[in-house]
Amino acid sequence: MNLRDLRYLVAVAEHRHFGRAARACYISQPTLSTQLKKLEAYLGVQLVERNRRRVLLTPLGEELAERAARILAEADDLVNTARAQAEPMTGDVRLGVIPTAAPYLLPHVIPELAYTYPNLRLILREDLTDRLLDRLRAGTLDGALLARPVADEGLVSAPICVEPFYFAVPAGHLLDRPEPVSLNELREVELMLLEEGHCLRQQALEVCREADAGEAAPFRATSLETLRQMVAAGVGATLLPALAAAASQRGPDHQAVATRPFRDPVPSRELALYWRAGSARSATLQELADSIARMPAIADPARHVTVPA
Repeated sequence: MNLRDLRYLVAVAEHRHFGRAARACYISQPTLSTQLKKLEAYLGVQLVERNRRRVLLTPLGEELAERAARILAEADDLVNTARAQAEPMTGDVRLGVIPTAAPYLLPHVIPELAYTYPNLRLILREDLTDRLLDRLRAGTLDGALLARPVADEGLVSAPICVEPFYFAVPAGHLLDRPEPVSLNELREVELMLLEEGHCLRQQALEVCREADAGEAAPFRATSLETLRQMVAAGVGATLLPALAAAASQRGPDHQAVATRPFRDPVPSRELALYWRAGSARSATLQELADSIARMPAIADPARHVTVPA
C-alpha cells in the first residue's frame, strides 16, 4: 500500500464517480479501478460498492477514506514544510474562496499573482464557508478566503480588504436617486437575499436588523449574479458588496441596475485569508494575503464603483 492508492480512495470518496475521480488524479478510469481493487485485496476488505449508476463506499470504506485524507494531509504538510523553508513562494497552494467573492476578486488577483510568483501554483476551490472550513481543518486546503468573523481558535488570519455594501435597485426605482441611501429606507423594500449557507445572507440580515427593516423577500438565490439579474429585471432590490457592485457596472445590462451608496454608518464586510495555526505554509499564505491586499483593485474596492450624480 502506498500514498498514491490512498489518494485514489479519497478521490472516489469525494467525487462518488470513477470517471471524475480518475480525471482528478490524472489517470485513466481502468487504472483507478484496478488500483482500488488491489488496495481492497491488500487490506482484505471491500471498500467500494460498484454498480452502473453510481459509486458507494462501504461503511468501512467511508471510515478509511476519512483517515486516508488525514494521512495525506500530514504527508503533504511534511513535504510542504521542507520546501517552504527553502522557497516559500513555490509549489502548490490549495486555496478556498467563498462564492460571493471568487468571481469578483479572482480575476484581479490570479494574473497578478502568476506574474509575481511564477513558481507558485494556486489550486482553487469555490465553496460555502462551512464546507471550506471543514476542508481547512482537515488539511485538504492550505488556506481559505472568507468573510470575518470566523470563530475558530485553531485558525489565524490576515486582512484582505473591507467591502462596503451598496444598495442595488432597478433603474428608475423610487430609491434610485443621487444622494446616499440611509439604512432606515430599507424598511420600504423587501430585500432579495441568497439562500441559506451563504455568509453574505447572514450579513445582509444583520444590516436589515440594524435598520429595523421588515422580512426579506421570499425569493432565495444561489448566487449574487442571480440577485443582480433579478434586480435588472425589475423584480426587487438587494445588497451588493463593492467588488460585485463594480463588476455589475461593467455588465451588458448595467444601465438596468442602479447602484447607490449608503450614508454613514456604511454597512460593510471584511474579507480575510485564514489558515491553520502552525501550518507549514504560514509564511506563504501571509505573503499571499499581503500581496492581494496591496493590489489596487482590492485595496480600495469602493473606488471602482461609479456613483452617478
